[in-house]
Amino acid sequence: MSISADAPAHETIFAPASGIGRAAICVVRLSGPGTAHALEALAGALPEPRRMSLRTLRDPHSGEPLDSALVVFFPGPASFTGEDMAELHVHGGVATRAGVLAALSRLPGLRLAEPGEMTRRAFLGGRMDLAEVEGLADLIDAQTRAQARQALRQLSRGGIGARAQAWRERLVAARATIEAAIDFSDEGDVPVDVAAGLGTEAGAIADAMRAALADGRRGERLREGFVVVLAGPPNASKSTLVNALARRDVAIVSPIAGTTRDAIEVSCDLGGLPVTLIDTAGLRETQDAVEAIGVARTRARIGEADLVVWLDPADAPAPPDPDLAAEGAVLHVRAKADLAGAGAEAGAPARDAIALSAATGEGIDALLARIEEIARAAMGDGSDALVTRERHRVALERAAEALDRARTVLDAAGALPTELAAEDLRLATRALESVIGRVDVEDVLDALFASFCIGK
Repeated sequence: MSISADAPAHETIFAPASGIGRAAICVVRLSGPGTAHALEALAGALPEPRRMSLRTLRDPHSGEPLDSALVVFFPGPASFTGEDMAELHVHGGVATRAGVLAALSRLPGLRLAEPGEMTRRAFLGGRMDLAEVEGLADLIDAQTRAQARQALRQLSRGGIGARAQAWRERLVAARATIEAAIDFSDEGDVPVDVAAGLGTEAGAIADAMRAALADGRRGERLREGFVVVLAGPPNASKSTLVNALARRDVAIVSPIAGTTRDAIEVSCDLGGLPVTLIDTAGLRETQDAVEAIGVARTRARIGEADLVVWLDPADAPAPPDPDLAAEGAVLHVRAKADLAGAGAEAGAPARDAIALSAATGEGIDALLARIEEIARAAMGDGSDALVTRERHRVALERAAEALDRARTVLDAAGALPTELAAEDLRLATRALESVIGRVDVEDVLDALFASFCIGK
């Protein structure tokens, strides 16, 4: 989808803002200059602004009653999109919803909204910045409380958008000072005291950006979920464990070594945190071509994991510490603890490992508690992360690099052309503006709004 900023202003759009399917209530939104006329055509006299009224909705052409509904009118610009808006709270039966939408579609000047089009209008109308729009998208997609908390922070101007705007205002003031000094200086040089002050300001802003970036990627991890890979030799009880954690049979369990050939993912909410558990093929040397592909994929998953849970079976001698090459932490588990006799003969592992039996449930609570502890340390609880997307991180890195160059020029006390510092301040400002959407971000908008539900 691509809706231009130059889309005709006379278009009025409508769409269900609640989920599709049988429900008690369906909310239909309208936005645009024809909203008041459409509301009068279906519900009679226009209700008092921002007060819900009980009305009988009728087909404008046949006069047939469609539903008894609550309607509310939001005159622009004090509305979500900044335009005239209305909501129809109709009963959620399929026939009722279809009848109301069909009646709206027959009115001249009205059309069904594209996914995300109402939010796009809010953005283009200045009601939301791009960071807030991203926060709304994250809130819609949030599957855990921590994700919702982080999204709400972005949406309520408490996140990256507000900080980027504050930094931008400081840079605009610095640019005004340096450009005025250049324009009105007889020699074309900025006075040393002015340059020193601007260099200090550029350095302070760059340091603040780097402090925000030094967060261990908590925000991105929370958005995307904490990835836990279950790894170990064949028949180490990995599939049994993932079934126990998922509380359903998602992986085939067999005494035959090498049963698992591909990665099996299970998403879960662990203490309000999004965690993805991945069952993988057992690591061993094999001549089986298909199993070898699975082993290669396991090693790739291990390299990308936030946490690797390495299972050593208690009914086999404890192998040496594996060379996992994992990006994240490694948690060792002594599996099949119900086979105590076998474990005793094999000897306990030298490292401090959690004893676990997926068959009896022994040790599972301890394992979950440890995973939650590691995940919370890596992601936080969603209340403090500033950077939540790779796009934000890249923009701040570019801005900080430009400010470093500007400070080098300003600290050189005239040894370098001051115009270079002015240009780098401009580049830093532009990088910040890309975070909040003050520059061309059409590709970002298209990808973002395409993921929205139709009435948002």
